[in-house]
Amino acid sequence: MLKKILSVIIISFLFLGCSENDSFTSRVQIPDFNYPKTIEFKQDLSEYGIFEGVPSNLIPSNNYHLIELSSVLFTDYAYKQRLINLPDGQSISIGEENSLNFPDGTILTKTFYYYNDERDTSLGKRVLETRLLIKAKDTWNVATYTWNDKQTDAKLELNGRDTEVSWINKRGSIVSTEYHIPDENECITCHQSNSNMTPIGTKLRNINRIVERDGVSLNLITHLQNVGILNSIQPTKAPNIVDYNDFSESLENRARAYIDMNCAHCHNPGAWEESAKKNFDFRYEVSIRETGILSEKDRIKRLIMNQEMPFIGTTILDQEGVNLMVEFIDNQ
Repeated sequence: MLKKILSVIIISFLFLGCSENDSFTSRVQIPDFNYPKTIEFKQDLSEYGIFEGVPSNLIPSNNYHLIELSSVLFTDYAYKQRLINLPDGQSISIGEENSLNFPDGTILTKTFYYYNDERDTSLGKRVLETRLLIKAKDTWNVATYTWNDKQTDAKLELNGRDTEVSWINKRGSIVSTEYHIPDENECITCHQSNSNMTPIGTKLRNINRIVERDGVSLNLITHLQNVGILNSIQPTKAPNIVDYNDFSESLENRARAYIDMNCAHCHNPGAWEESAKKNFDFRYEVSIRETGILSEKDRIKRLIMNQEMPFIGTTILDQEGVNLMVEFIDNQ
C-alpha cells in the first residue's frame, strides 16, 4: 500500500526506463514545480456553489454541467463525478488536432466517493475529495478539497493526507485501503503537458459518447452544444475513444484506451521530464510500433503485475486493468 506521498518519493523502481538489470534502486524526487498561480482558491468548497440541496447528494447546481467520459482513470475503485462550469456567454472552441480550448473562468470539478455497499447504492456513500481545475489568465490552477466527516462541506487541502476507507464491492467482499488525497505538487506531476498545467480526461474524443439527459439518449457533444457551452462540431466528424470496460470492443482498442487514460499522461514526449525521457509514448493516437511497448513487453508486464506502476495515484492493484494489458501485450 502506498503511504502518504511527500515531496520526496522513494520507491525501488519508478519508471519503465530503468536499468537493464531491473535492480530499480534509484531514488526519484518530485520537485517543487513552482508553476504560476493566477488565482487564490477559496477555503471552503461551498463558496463555489457547485451543489444544490444536501451537498453530499452531489446534485449539480444549474450552472454546473455533468461530464461523463468514455474511458476513465482508475483510482482505487473510487466513483467520480465530473462537472464543468463556464462563465456566462462563453463556450469551448475546437482547436488544432481536435483539442478543446476552454475560456478563462472555466471550472472543472472531479469529486471522488465510495458507496457503502455497491450492491445497494441506496445505503449511502462517503464523499472523500473534490479536485478543482480553474483557468485564469490562460493558466490552469489546481486545488484539492477534503470533505468533512459530516459530509456538509470540504476544506482546501494544501498538503495532502491519507484516510482509511472501506466498502462492500459488487461481489459482497469488504475492501479497505488507506486512500491518499494528493497535494498540489502531486496533481501537477500528472497534469502537466509541455511545462503547462492541463486537464487529462476532458478531451473531445472522450466526450464523444452517448449519455442520458432527462430520459433521452443523445451524444454528449450534442448535449453540451444544446446547453450552449460547446461550439458546433458534428459528433460523426469528431474523434472517439472506446470504453475499455466494453467487451464488445476489440482487445486492441480496449487496451489502448486503458493505457491512454492510465499511463499516457506521464508517458508521452510532453509530460514531466522524468517520465517523458524514458522514450515511451502511450497516447491513443500513436501506432503500437511507436509506443515502445513492443521492445519492453516483459518488463511492462512485470511492473504492472507487481503493482510497481503507476507509481502515484493508486494504492490498490487494478486487477481488471492489469489483466487487460497483459492479454493485449501477450497478443503482440
